Amino acid sequence: MDIIKWAEKLMAMDEESWQRHANPWSVYSRFTTLPLLSLAFYSREWIGIYALIPIVLALAWIWLNPRLFNAPSSTHSWASMGTFGERLYLNRKNVPIPAHHQRFCILLQTLSALGLPFFIYSLYSLNTELLIASNIWIMVFKAWFVDRMVWLYKEMKNSDSQNAADINHDQ
Repeated sequence: MDIIKWAEKLMAMDEESWQRHANPWSVYSRFTTLPLLSLAFYSREWIGIYALIPIVLALAWIWLNPRLFNAPSSTHSWASMGTFGERLYLNRKNVPIPAHHQRFCILLQTLSALGLPFFIYSLYSLNTELLIASNIWIMVFKAWFVDRMVWLYKEMKNSDSQNAADINHDQ
C-alpha cells in the first residue's frame, strides 16, 4: 500500500484543503508535526496519563494544518510547487509520472520509513538521542521528497497531462 495515498485518505483532503495546503506557511509549519508528536508521546514520562492531552492536540494539529491557512496568493514558491507535485504523484496510477521520478520517490519513501522503527523504539524506551536522530532522519528524507515533488511538478506542469493542468493554479 502507498503510505502517502493512505495518509491522504486518512486526512480527508479535498480540493480546498489542497489549495490551502499549498500555502508556504502550511508546508513549512507541517515540519513541526513530527517533533510535536514526539514531544507529546515523550511527555508521558513527566505527566503520565495526562500525556493524552498533548497527543490529541498534536494529532489535531496534523489534521488542522492543511486547512488552517488561506490559499496562497501566488503558487510560485518551493512549498506550493511541492504540494502540487505531491498531488501529481498521488494520481500517478491515473496519469503516469516519468519513471525517473517514480523510482527516486520510492527510494526516498523507503529511506524515510527506515527511520520509523527507531522512532517508535525511541518513544517506547524514552531514548532522547535516538528520538532526535530518528526525527532528523525522517524529516530530511521528507524534505528531500518534497523537493523531488517540486521537480516533478515543474516537469509535468506544461505537459499535455490533464492531471497537471487541473492543479496548475499559477496565480
